[in-house]
Amino acid sequence: MAGLAGVAVMTAGEKLEQQFTHRPDSYVPGRTLTALATGRRLPESARPPVRNHLMHWGTGAVVGALRGIWSAAGLRGPRASAWHTVVRLAVDQTLENVTGVGAPPWTWSRRDQVVDVAHKAVYSFTTGTVADRLIPSARGGSGARGLWD
Repeated sequence: MAGLAGVAVMTAGEKLEQQFTHRPDSYVPGRTLTALATGRRLPESARPPVRNHLMHWGTGAVVGALRGIWSAAGLRGPRASAWHTVVRLAVDQTLENVTGVGAPPWTWSRRDQVVDVAHKAVYSFTTGTVADRLIPSARGGSGARGLWD
């Protein structure tokens, strides 16, 4: 649930950012899911909206579950959310690049790098806030404060 909340906030932020930057929607998640599920790559021009949403929300839910486990284990607060941002970026880049759909981030423009990291940070910090509030820590206490606060 925390991961889905993170995806919802990240998606809203992406739509707001796109109004200012005029950056087009990305269909890399949908093309990545296609490559993972079928072993075939779609052309770069392909725009599979259903698969795009499945991958976008599914990845957020799965990686969000990891953040929930961290909350339960006592890895909580802003530091855990910062670490989780790195995990989210690594998951996306691994899946996109192992399938040949994505390009390594160092080949992207500086703006695209900043935008991607910012959106993934919004996702992770939102996910972490929700997880830390909903999941009691096994290390004692419950709610937002924990070992790393």
